[in-house]
Amino acid sequence: MDKSAKKTFFEYLITVFLAFCMALIYEILIFPNSFAPAGINGLATIVQHLLGFSVGYMSIIINIPLLIIAFFKVDKDFALKTLCYVLVFSFFTLIIKNGEVIGGVVINGDAEGFWSVSNFVYKNGAVSVILAPIASGALNGLIYGFSIRHNCCTGGTDIIARIVKKKRPELNIMWLTFALNSVVAVLSYFAYAEKGVFNLEPVILCIIYCFTSSITGDFVLKGYKTALKFEVVTSYPEEISSEIISKLKHSATVVSAQGMYTHENKSLLICVINKHQIIEFERIITKYPGTFAYISSVNETVGNFVTPKREKEKGE
Repeated sequence: MDKSAKKTFFEYLITVFLAFCMALIYEILIFPNSFAPAGINGLATIVQHLLGFSVGYMSIIINIPLLIIAFFKVDKDFALKTLCYVLVFSFFTLIIKNGEVIGGVVINGDAEGFWSVSNFVYKNGAVSVILAPIASGALNGLIYGFSIRHNCCTGGTDIIARIVKKKRPELNIMWLTFALNSVVAVLSYFAYAEKGVFNLEPVILCIIYCFTSSITGDFVLKGYKTALKFEVVTSYPEEISSEIISKLKHSATVVSAQGMYTHENKSLLICVINKHQIIEFERIITKYPGTFAYISSVNETVGNFVTPKREKEKGE
């Protein structure tokens, strides 16, 4: 098996694992706690709660037509990986719902054994009402983030977003996501009513889930790639650059500059460093009189954000 085939196999293996984990999250944290998650799967969860029609079937019915469009109009690799995710998620959702277990025994539809999924089901109590949506939202965000990083998605709104962006790249799909999540939250108020008594709790739980999922997914996608950009005005560019290279293992770019108040010739050093290096960087520049710097946040670093030493070794 060549390198490309191994990479593809590994990516599909990750997709299968993520879909399996998502099915467990739904069975353990979402279904037992009477709230709907975000997006189209949230609508499917409400339908299952009201009509008993499984989320597994709904996921296939909704996503397959969208994936056919995505395959021909957007990206074949994306469509095939997402199809794999949808099928695995639906499969495990259905067999878990029908009483099957992982490593346990099924007797008359009742699961027994330590590895029975039913042994891990968590139900919100009076003290920890929000624990289930926080936990499931965080786990969903992790799965979503890793899926996107492997050119895949969890289905539903994300497929629609890819299709819309292909045709109308200027449109902001976030409004579609917001509108869909708002519909899910509103419907939750009516769908989870008990004996005609409506309750705001499912709406609040849905909002908590959406918020936690978004924050976690965003962190997975770009959190570890964030950095800080320093722009340093100084008369000691060589000395400061030397310390940055030797102590922080990053380099800097120097630009000639002139102060408009004193008309003195200065140098402007531009340096991107990791967040945890900010204290050490400040120690470096405070040693040089007349030097000041300002900081800005960098959402993502692209390209060779490596140490000069490693870059030199790579060239050799």
